[in-house]
Amino acid sequence: MASFSSEERDVLLAVKGVGPTVVMRLEQMGISSLKELGMRQAETICAEAAASLGSTCWKNSPQAKSAIAAAIAVAKIHTRPKRTSS
Repeated sequence: MASFSSEERDVLLAVKGVGPTVVMRLEQMGISSLKELGMRQAETICAEAAASLGSTCWKNSPQAKSAIAAAIAVAKIHTRPKRTSS
């Protein structure tokens, strides 16, 4: 199973609501970089997590959706191309 780099893991763990279990679930779903995460939708990730666990908790939980949405937002910020000044 591919995993986030330690630097990217630290970025995710700094997001409110994102702990080691959330990061592990993302990795289990094949998401192993901030770039990949930034291209996904929170609703899709939560639905996939719920299906893989056989539980609706991820799909129906506002906290789960909020945490994943925040993680995606941070991922987009960290993977945005750097602006160069000329």
